[in-house]
Amino acid sequence: MPAALAASHAARSGLIQITVTGVLWGTTGVAVQLLRENTGLSPVSIGFHRLAIAALVLLACTAGRLRTIVTTLRAAPVPLLLTGVGLGLYQALYFAAVAWAGVSVATIVSLGLAPVLAAAWESAHARRLPGPLRLGTLVAALAGLVLITAATEHPGAAAPAPLLGLLAAAGSGLGYAATTLVSRRVSQRTAPMTLTTISTTVGALTLAPFALVAGVSVPVRLDTLALLLHLGVVTTAVAYALFYAGLRTTTGSVAAVLTLLEPLTAAALAVALLREPLPLPVIVGGVLLLTAVAATYLAPDRADLR
Repeated sequence: MPAALAASHAARSGLIQITVTGVLWGTTGVAVQLLRENTGLSPVSIGFHRLAIAALVLLACTAGRLRTIVTTLRAAPVPLLLTGVGLGLYQALYFAAVAWAGVSVATIVSLGLAPVLAAAWESAHARRLPGPLRLGTLVAALAGLVLITAATEHPGAAAPAPLLGLLAAAGSGLGYAATTLVSRRVSQRTAPMTLTTISTTVGALTLAPFALVAGVSVPVRLDTLALLLHLGVVTTAVAYALFYAGLRTTTGSVAAVLTLLEPLTAAALAVALLREPLPLPVIVGGVLLLTAVAATYLAPDRADLR
């Protein structure tokens, strides 16, 4: 019984860690919007700065354990490098999807595809179909995502290359799902701080060529630096450390559902900080998303495939 209680406590701790991750990621949109207005940086360049700042902060914090990080990387170079490259690439593809097809298509396809693909892979691996609770949770979460994203899309948003944008969004969703599944396996034997340090460093190096082409110069102003530090430290270094810690006890598909709190948090911040209206579909979508999250908390074991 004590072992069962400990496992249940660890599972719920993992759910909490990934839920907090989704909320922290939800603050990214407002920060990116303010940075683009104040600096003119492209989304890819902002993504590079975000990962680079996170990597520098984490390398400074783990300076005394650099030998351990190098040893860990040498012990399992392929999955660790794939996690970092995936982190950089699915961000770049998402940013491209936003530019080519608009925020709505990019968000619905990339974030919506990830939990579906992760659940499909886990079902195939377990040779068992998901249970009714898992399917109901997934449907409620995806419906909430569609309602929130469609209602918060700005009217008249340009979509210069919708087909390319759709393909980029699908690639981003596939990359996010694959990276989550790979990093979940790696997280079982790698400390969260070590995994976050390696993945953000590799991710920053992956995005560097794209960012250099787009331009990386930033005006040195207090508000700009504060926004970049928030993106790098809070939404990346802290958020991904929590994400990887939570993946130790949470399946990839459940993690992908919980991180759908990102668009809900972004919508709430837009209402609170940017004075945007709160449409009824956002309220309904938020209720559906929160219901899906509550289901994973109330029955975490039954939500799994086992």
